[in-house]
Parts: sequence; structure tokens; C-alpha cells
Amino acid sequence: MSAPSASGTQITLASGRYEARIVTVGAALAGLRFDGHDLVVGHGVDEIATSYSGKTLMPWPNRIAGGVYRWEGETHEVPINEASTGAALHGLMCWTDWTVIHADRDSATLGAFIAPRYGYPWALSASATYALDDVRGLTVSLTARNVGSRPAPYGVSSHPYLTVDEAPSDVYELTCPASTVLETDERLSPIASTPVDAAGMDFRGTRVIGSQHVDHAFGGLPDGEWTTTLRDPSTGIASNLRADARWVQVYTGENLGRRGVAVEPMTCPPDAFNSGDDVVVLEPGQEHTLTFRIYGTRD
Repeated sequence: MSAPSASGTQITLASGRYEARIVTVGAALAGLRFDGHDLVVGHGVDEIATSYSGKTLMPWPNRIAGGVYRWEGETHEVPINEASTGAALHGLMCWTDWTVIHADRDSATLGAFIAPRYGYPWALSASATYALDDVRGLTVSLTARNVGSRPAPYGVSSHPYLTVDEAPSDVYELTCPASTVLETDERLSPIASTPVDAAGMDFRGTRVIGSQHVDHAFGGLPDGEWTTTLRDPSTGIASNLRADARWVQVYTGENLGRRGVAVEPMTCPPDAFNSGDDVVVLEPGQEHTLTFRIYGTRD
């Protein structure tokens, strides 16, 4: 482990063809390599991650429009942290320095307490486990337990930017099995679900991204596990994310100079605390885990 820095403490994991770097601020994935090739856009432990790169998103993913929502008849207000859209983005734990619970050569678990506060008055105990394996790649398990006395609204995601050595997003072949996409208003809040072919965002068959801009939540995913793949046709190397979440946010990474594509498995869609769509209700003592894998392949 390194000394604490801008992104906290760094933990390096290794297994066979893989190497991963985890940082404690935001329980974030700061790097992942396969056969010497980058599978995610990384950042150094002495850097502030750009555009939530690799962060753990709890207790809600994506956005709460206007930073206001109602739950069980009460109105709650959380801080707006994206002025351009007036939204509360990505939960409360992205800039928390999580505690290292366990770390060895190929796995690490970080933990944190999500304390009750104005806007989110529920108590959760959270953990993020990263396990590296030469066959399966990197498995990430994000868990929250309600340690309070009242049912809590909850959602979770992670924010990796898939890449192959930070080649431009334009060159990648993207495959995503989603059949619907949420159209958004000028503030990126969802307004309607549309078939992906009608919206011009059908990636069920592999196609090159080109100059297309995407920053949307996709639904209509297959039951069980599904895989989204970002492949560099010039090398035949691909970065793959496999999950069983009901939603995935895909973003072509303009804030990172289009050096990768964010693929964020989400338990609920944007603004779910207002719509109620797929919000997890954590009863006192109940636990929820989101698990996904990132792994490399080559032709």
C-alpha cells in the first residue's frame, strides 16, 4: 500500500495476466490491465479522479433531479453537485476515504459507514470487494446493509470507463444487449423509454461508435447476466463488463477526451428516487449486493 494521497491509499492486486489498482477515496477502481493492456481509464493515487472515474456510487446511482425527492410522504433535499443540470449526482460516497478491511495479493475489501444526514436520514454499512483472478478477471461486489431502524431507499452502481489503451472512443466497436433507452431533457433527466433502434442507439449488434455522443441509461436487458463489450478492431483486444443489473448507463467519455466509454451497471435508472422505478427498499437488517466483472479478451 502507498501512503495516503489525493485519492487516499492505493492497493495493487495481481493475478496471472491481470493487475488492478484500487484507491480508498470513493472505493474506486484506479486501473486494470490485461496482458499489459489497459482495460479501464485509470488515474494515479496522487490525482483527483476525473468525471467520477472508477467510483463506487451509493446510496443512489446517476442523478436526483433538482436534488429533491419524496419518500414515505416526506420531502428530502440533498446537495446539488452538478450546476449545469441542477442535479445531485452519484450518491454520497464518491469522496469518502473508505477503510481498508482486508488486502492481500489478489483481493481487497474496503468498508464505510453511510451516516444519516439531512436529505438521507438512514444508516447503512457499506463494503466494496475487489477480487482478481487470472481466468475471470476482476470481480467487484458492492454491498450495503441497513443498520438503522427504518426502511431505506437505495440504489448502487460503479463508474468504470472501459478502454483499450485509451484509444479514441470513435474507433471502438460497442456491443450492448439493451433493447430500450431513456431519452432525456436538456438537464439530462429521463422523460421517456424508447426502443434503441428508434433512438439511433441500437448496439445489440456490434457496431463502431464513430462520432456518436451517448450519455444515456439503457434498459430492457436480458434476464440474468449480460455483457457489454468495447473492442478495438485494430488489435482485437476487448474490455468486457458482465453483470445482472437491470440498467446500464453508457457514456462516450467526452469529459475524458473520449479516451474510453463509461459502462455503469445500475440497480435503478436516473432519478429513481422520484420515479420509484426499481428502487431497492432495504428493510432494517437487510443487505443488498451488486456484483459485476470486468475482463479482457483478444481475438
